[in-house]
Amino acid sequence: MTTILVVDDEQDMRGLIELHLQKAGFDVLHAEDGKEALKMVHSFSIDLILLDVMMPGKSGFEVCQDLREFTLVPIIFLTALDAKTDLVKGLALGGDDYVIKPFTAIELIARIDAILRRTGKVSEDNKLIKGIIVNDPSARLILRNDQKINLTLKEYELLLLFMENEGRAFSREQLLEKLWGLDYEGGTRTVDTHIKTLRLKLGIVAGKYIETVWGIGYRFEVKE
Repeated sequence: MTTILVVDDEQDMRGLIELHLQKAGFDVLHAEDGKEALKMVHSFSIDLILLDVMMPGKSGFEVCQDLREFTLVPIIFLTALDAKTDLVKGLALGGDDYVIKPFTAIELIARIDAILRRTGKVSEDNKLIKGIIVNDPSARLILRNDQKINLTLKEYELLLLFMENEGRAFSREQLLEKLWGLDYEGGTRTVDTHIKTLRLKLGIVAGKYIETVWGIGYRFEVKE
C-alpha cells in the first residue's frame, strides 16, 4: 500500500487529511513539525509527503531543504500562501507540487495521483482486476479495456466497495451509511443517482457488473 506522510502542526487538519487519504486507499503517517517529519522519513518507507509551509520552528521550505539532502521522495506543499514568489521558491527547493488551502479532497487526491504516476510509485500488487475493469487503489485509477475512466471521489469509493466485495448485495441504506455517513441528510436516491452515473461512465449496461438486486439494492458481479 502507498504510504503518505502528512506534516502539519494543526491536529484537526492532519485528522481531516488522514480521513480523506484512507478513504482513497492510502496508508497514512503524520508528524506535527519538521523535526518529527525527518525522524519519520528515516524510520519508515514513505512514498509521498504532504508538507505544510507555515509551521512553528522550521518552515516547510526549510524541512524540504533538509529532506532533499538525503531523499527524493515526492513532496506536495500545503500552503495558505498565494504569492507566486513563495510557490516558485518551494518548487525551486525541491518540492514537486503545491495545494493552496482551503482545498477539496478531490483536488488533493488528484494531485497525489498525478505525482505517483509520474514518479512510478503506483504499485502493481494491489490492483483489483474484475473482467475488463482494473482498479488500482494506490493511485485511485480505474481502467476499462486499458482506457482511463474519470470518476468523482464518491463514484470511485462506490466502485471500490463493490469490487472488494464481489457478489455481496448491499442495500441502499448500507451504501448510504458506508460512503456518506450517518449524518448525511440526503435520501437513498443519492445512491441510485451515483449508480446510474457510474454505469454510464464505465460504459456498461444495467445488470452487467453492477447488478440491481430487486428488493435489496445492488451488487457487483462479473458477467461476461
